[in-house]
Amino acid sequence: MNELPATTEPSAHTGLTHTVTAAEAGQRLDVWLATVLPGCSRARVQALLRTGQITRDGATLRPSEMTRTGQVITVVIPPPTPATPQPEDRPLDIVYEDADLVVLDKPADLVVHPAPGHATGTLVNALLHHCDDLAGIGGVERPGIVHRLDKDTTGLLVVAKHDAAMAGLVHAFQSHQIRKEYLAIVHGTPRQTAGTLTTRIGRDPANRKRMAVVPVHGKIATTHYQIEEKFQVATLIRARIETGRTHQIRVHLAHLGTPIVGDPLYGGTRRDRNLPLLPTRPMLHATRLAFAHPMQGTQLSFERPPHADMLALLQALRSAPVGR
Repeated sequence: MNELPATTEPSAHTGLTHTVTAAEAGQRLDVWLATVLPGCSRARVQALLRTGQITRDGATLRPSEMTRTGQVITVVIPPPTPATPQPEDRPLDIVYEDADLVVLDKPADLVVHPAPGHATGTLVNALLHHCDDLAGIGGVERPGIVHRLDKDTTGLLVVAKHDAAMAGLVHAFQSHQIRKEYLAIVHGTPRQTAGTLTTRIGRDPANRKRMAVVPVHGKIATTHYQIEEKFQVATLIRARIETGRTHQIRVHLAHLGTPIVGDPLYGGTRRDRNLPLLPTRPMLHATRLAFAHPMQGTQLSFERPPHADMLALLQALRSAPVGR
């Protein structure tokens, strides 16, 4: 088979042929192709099959077909289609970047991905402008959003530039090989100095905008936490998550009876008036991110302090007189 670059999808309009060997026979076509086409995920292979880009003697093929010895398979990779979100020139705090991925420190009030009500002004729009070497994800010229932070949560995010990096990072997240740590200012103080919560998280039956700890039908979520610093009316918590459920840290800390300061959805604003400084958002920051590089295998570790508004509240809490 033609030599392909190890870190990116085959180049646009490249015609590739491969003759199935005896050792490769008896496999599902889509599974086999995902192993012999560097940078192509199984989902990408299936999309190419659906659009007739993968053929045998000019005939289109089904993903479920089994490979047979001597078959000659031809693959044509079309160029990535333009991204639907438009590039936008917005400032980004880039912590690390190479040909495969970007690590950045996300500010508050920034939605990660376009969605109803947020078609523009997102992190994806900004990355499309910033990155001039996107190979595309799933055949679309866009960055690969591996994980997300809520709009008002600040901190570290990793983004893939192509399918192979995306697949590697997704696998690392799913197999708990990525370490994610957060700092949160919460009302009150947990009963234990450190602990672990493993619960099911699902939609709150009483409020569909919220997530909640539920007895059944939710997804398993695990959060480890420890107290970093105690104040008179609040506590600084460090949390490490093994899973990435929607609102996981916010839900788990509220479940402990210590909701995040400034969080209107999970009860964190009810006692904000007792604070020396009024927060304008949930005081949650993704402070540390560590993982193996999806292509090189080298260990990467990044750490960023909380942003200015969270630091200001911490300083005010440390300076607040006893008895306030």
